[in-house]
Formats: sequence, structure tokens, C-alpha cells
Amino acid sequence: MVTLVSMPRRRPAKISDAGAEEAAVSVRTLAVLLQAGAVPLNAWRHLADSGDKRAESVVERCDEGAALVDAIEAEGGSWADVAAAWDVATTVGAPLAEVLRSLAETMRDAAAAADDVRIALAEPAGTARLLLWMPLAGLLLGFALGFDTVSVLFSNPIGTACLVVGLLLVLGARAWTRRLLRRAQPDPGTPGMHAELVAVALSGGASIERSLRLVDDSPARDRISGTRTRGVLDLSRAAGVPAGELLRAAAAQERHDARISGRLRAAKLSSQLLVPLGVCTLPAFLLLGVAPLMLSVMSSTPLPI
Repeated sequence: MVTLVSMPRRRPAKISDAGAEEAAVSVRTLAVLLQAGAVPLNAWRHLADSGDKRAESVVERCDEGAALVDAIEAEGGSWADVAAAWDVATTVGAPLAEVLRSLAETMRDAAAAADDVRIALAEPAGTARLLLWMPLAGLLLGFALGFDTVSVLFSNPIGTACLVVGLLLVLGARAWTRRLLRRAQPDPGTPGMHAELVAVALSGGASIERSLRLVDDSPARDRISGTRTRGVLDLSRAAGVPAGELLRAAAAQERHDARISGRLRAAKLSSQLLVPLGVCTLPAFLLLGVAPLMLSVMSSTPLPI
């Protein structure tokens, strides 16, 4: 008899969810296999036999004695959402195949929204990285024109000062630009997942309070926020309507809001990147490209007698 070893809960790192679309395809395949009558672990084995690398890792952990939910969670990223949905559905007895099919659509929608944001960020990010090389390009240009700019930077005290300050400005521009790009990136996790998981728990017959506890204790607890869920549940209670559809509608709206917010951040980024360009990059270009050229010309020009 194999003893199931519970793997420790780990706080997922803030990694990119670029593989959410791939995860959605795997989850939908699992839903079809479960709908056809396969037991959960056998469904994962069939998926692994088809060449799915994530499924192979999950099956390998299960063979080593890990619980299935913990094995899924160990994949990290979007798979923590899958582990949470799997955990909640099996705990309350919700139809797992239906839950996974709905989760696959949710993950695909979230991945499309994140891709829209990344595409919108691609142009300003590429332009910013290109402009960071402008000061060094100016230095090489003076050398290519035949001026001894490199020697001036190390032999002339003024040139050395220009070199030090210029390099500091380049480093400052790089750090500033990276910070702006990092702040504009989409947040990790799937928007609306908290509401989706509560809807899953409610579909299995759990009470509202138990559903909230299950979601708060799920593997995705560090990736999700339930700030809107309480408001939706209060509305459901006040209006006397089922909470499940309201929660799924709220989750879809949250994903829509995340897409719009990401596009707005990308639009603002183009103007925000002008600040490090004007404060750091252009002065660094003058110090590393123009100033050494002028010093070289002055040092090579004989003084009139």
C-alpha cells in the first residue's frame, strides 16, 4: 500500500503566465477524458502518454507518493489554479469534468488578455531597449570616424569625468527603464479566479461560508484576490438569485477590466519612457559620444603661436 506524502505548500513565485494557453489545452483534454469515464489519475496518465510534459511530471510525482493535488500544484504558475479548482471540486463533490471544461475556457480567456497586454507593451519596450545603446553607439561612432575618443576618455581628466558620469547615467537609465517595464507587465495569476472557485464550491452544494474557506485554503490562495467576491455574494443574497452565475459574470468582468487596465498601462508607458530618455540617456549620449569627440578635436588642433 502506497502512503500518500503531502508535499509542503509553497508560495508561488511571481513568474509569467505565458504558458496559460498551453495549460488550458491540457485541462480541456483532461475534461474530455474524465467525461469519457476515466478516473482522475488514469486521465493524467493518458495525457502523459500523449507527450504532455506537465502531465508526465505530475504522474511522476504521484508515482513517488505525492497526492494528486500537490503534484499539480508543484508545477507552479497557472497550474496552481488548476490544483485549486481540482481540490475544491473533489472536496465538495462538484462534477470535475464540467469544472475543468469551464476552467479551460477561463484560462484561455485570461491568457488572451495577457497576450494583448504583452503585444501592446512590445513596441515601447523594444524602443526603450534600443535607445539605451545610443550613448555607447555615439562613443563607437567617434572612434569609427578616426578620432581617438577612447584615449581621450582615459588620459584627459575631463574625458575621464565624462566617462564616469556617462556610465552612471546609462546604468541609471537601464534601472529606471526596467522598473517602468516591470510595473507595466500584467500581474501573475488569473483575474477572477477567486470568484470562479467559489462558484465551483457552490455548485457542489457547499454553503457560502464553507465555499469561502475552501477557496482561502486552496493551492491558489496566494495568486487570487477575493475583494469583489463578497460584494457579489451580498448582491446575490439581497436579490435572492443564485450566486453561481453572478460570480462567473463578475469573474468575466474582472478579466475584462484587467485587459483594459493592461492596455492603458501600455499606452502610458510610451510617454513615461521619455522621462529616463531625457534625464539620463540623452545626457549620457552627450557625455560619451559628443564630449570625447570635441575633446579629441581640441587636443589634436595645434594652438596658434
